[in-house]
Amino acid sequence: MSALCGCRATAISFVGRRAYLRVSTTSLRIRNLSSPMANVNRRVPDADQYFPLNDPPIGTAFPEDIFPQNAKLPLLFQPLTLRDVTFKNRIWVSPMCQYSSDNGHATDWHVVHIGGFATRGAGAICMEATAVVPEGRISPEDAGLWTDSQMEPLKRIVKFAHAHGTLIGIQLSHAGRKASTLAPWVHSKPGGTYRANTWTARKDEGGWPDEVYGPSDVPFSKDYPKPKAMDEQHLQYVEDAFVKAVERCKEIGFDFIELHGAHGYLLHEFVSPLSNLRTDAYGGSLENRLRFPLRIIARCRETWSKPLFVRISATDWAEGPEQGPDGEWKQWGIEQSKLFVGEMKKLGVDLVDCSTGGNWVQQKITVGPGYQVPFAEALKKAYPDYPIGAVGLITDPEQAESYLRDRKADVVFLARELLRTPHWPLFAARKLGAAVKPACQYERAFADLLVPSATNA
Repeated sequence: MSALCGCRATAISFVGRRAYLRVSTTSLRIRNLSSPMANVNRRVPDADQYFPLNDPPIGTAFPEDIFPQNAKLPLLFQPLTLRDVTFKNRIWVSPMCQYSSDNGHATDWHVVHIGGFATRGAGAICMEATAVVPEGRISPEDAGLWTDSQMEPLKRIVKFAHAHGTLIGIQLSHAGRKASTLAPWVHSKPGGTYRANTWTARKDEGGWPDEVYGPSDVPFSKDYPKPKAMDEQHLQYVEDAFVKAVERCKEIGFDFIELHGAHGYLLHEFVSPLSNLRTDAYGGSLENRLRFPLRIIARCRETWSKPLFVRISATDWAEGPEQGPDGEWKQWGIEQSKLFVGEMKKLGVDLVDCSTGGNWVQQKITVGPGYQVPFAEALKKAYPDYPIGAVGLITDPEQAESYLRDRKADVVFLARELLRTPHWPLFAARKLGAAVKPACQYERAFADLLVPSATNA
């Protein structure tokens, strides 16, 4: 079946449990079957071990002159270029904490977890929130990039993704006042068999409850550590740590970086008046609350030449209006988010990944399919030509396609749905009638995608 990579497929016949492609030798595109290499199971060039070559890369739409159904290619499978980096499609893996690192070091769990997405058609993978300082981890088992020894395990993952034609990035993070907490399944066992009386990870549990920092000394809740307000020296320390992590990303070989400014972690804490109660140059007015996050973004942009993203929470989901009658901002919301995005655009951020919530313990959210997309849409309307990513219970291919078609977003980030259905990009192609390349080893499971058709099925 690997011959499909270089020729016109005209039909599929099934013999026993194997599917064979009958091909026309008059329409060769990539390689000539009469050449000496025609029957060689080609390997990925420059890989440090043998991997079959996928040509075109997994998750890429086939050319329309071979597969006429791709003449009207769904937007999900159209490429997107940001800062000279071309993403093969617009179905991207959202960063998902795994709570499975060894003192910040990635393990074989991450190789399998991330590698699975790299071989199943996603256009890009963003690795989980990765702390730039040890006390910036969410939990004791969170990923980190504060020391050189953490680079090698990540290089292995990046090399694997690249060998399979998938772009990969990383989300750099500092948890702020939500640091030193328990992994979710440690705090609450499935089925309600156990629930801890606190989210705080104590010292004897690997935590650092006395070394948690935020913009102010206000804890997220009574069950979380009480943070220390960061002074100028600590602000500089964290800013420099972000830059050092970016430098390590260069050596590791990541294709893009996302800065985590959402979900109630440090950068989100600074921008929201609910968590930032400072009275100095970093608190009070919107300009002051944005000052430290923009400092970090600017330094990272200066250091990193490839695509730079920022994930934001567009609202705190707190009760009451975002702005009072007196013009004072009461909570973080979409209007301030628009202004924040405008400043990031000036700094050269290439894409804003729009999420919501996580900073107000009493938040009330009506959860449903695409429940966060209206916030991405609002940003897209404010900046029509600026790339925006949408997240939030995106599960159906037609739903996802409609967000791009209606210009509510430019890409979709999926998380839980990809955990349930890692081959979701190929299932989406099937449902939308597109012909997309599966991994060579998995072609037999997606034979219907490999049949040219005159119409979109």
